[in-house]
Amino acid sequence: MSEPPIILLTPGEPAGIGPDLAVQLAQEEIPARLAVIGDPALLAARAGQLRLPLSVHELAHDRTPPVHRPGELQVYPVARAAPVIAGKLDPRNAAYVLDGLRLAVRLLRAGQADALVTGPVHKGVLNDAGFAFSGHTEFLAEQCGAPTPVMMLVAECEGTNPLRVALATTHLPLRAVPAAITRERLVAVMRVLHHDLAARFGIERPRILVCGLNPHAGEGGHLGREEVETIAPTLDALRLQGLSLLGPLPADTAFTPRWLAHGDAVLAMYHDQGLPVLKHTGFGHAVNVTLGLPILRTSVDHGTALDLAGKGGADAGSLRAALRLAVNLAQGGRAR
Repeated sequence: MSEPPIILLTPGEPAGIGPDLAVQLAQEEIPARLAVIGDPALLAARAGQLRLPLSVHELAHDRTPPVHRPGELQVYPVARAAPVIAGKLDPRNAAYVLDGLRLAVRLLRAGQADALVTGPVHKGVLNDAGFAFSGHTEFLAEQCGAPTPVMMLVAECEGTNPLRVALATTHLPLRAVPAAITRERLVAVMRVLHHDLAARFGIERPRILVCGLNPHAGEGGHLGREEVETIAPTLDALRLQGLSLLGPLPADTAFTPRWLAHGDAVLAMYHDQGLPVLKHTGFGHAVNVTLGLPILRTSVDHGTALDLAGKGGADAGSLRAALRLAVNLAQGGRAR
């Protein structure tokens, strides 16, 4: 791609740090045609709160943003329903958040943009407003008609390969996880993970470390039967189809250097099995990537940080990394 890619940015919860981060990054050089989807007046007001110079330019939805210039933001406008006070959630603006995501998907699927970077949303206020929202991953998959979205977080690790952790299940209560670990689910997730590691990350023959569900990967069936009855047979079948899979491995050792040296990604069975390790390693500069979508989407690895909104203390490191990865993926290069 010779032209800089067109990157869309949805700042997320308007009362959180998403608008702060957008304003902060607007001050920097960005090798892309960047457009924020949101309320122009909100972004200008937040820049004033942060005492950062910002020139906001509204774009019609059928116009292509120019190459980014520091101190400026191109904005595809979306109307909010109520005033925004930094740090104060308001359910009246829940629809505004989702309308921005819908517009982003529409532009991407129409070929008017190359990738989407999302800021943090607040699931609680969206649900309080009456929307059944469990996360960006599930919402974007529904909007795109994608049957198997896969959440993967990526963290750069000094001196070693990046740590990539994908999830077999995402935002489920812990007691619902075992029933969700089916052969059909694992086959679909591992095929998406294998495909996207090759197609989008340029890894010719991805090696995937697969965690067990139970302590000690079930201890031969003595600490749970999921490994014996579901996970191991599924891995055996996929190996016969050419996938390079190691496991099921005890999760408490899968993340040790010895094992990580043998894998390009780790597949954890549930959210809090894999992500605490990833966030310990890379919190503040890790990136959330949604695999299995017909669009490119990256995101921050943190929440809305309402207590920091409008005060100038928010760290833009994760959003910067998400934007950098989106640019690399959109340009078709090997994305780390």
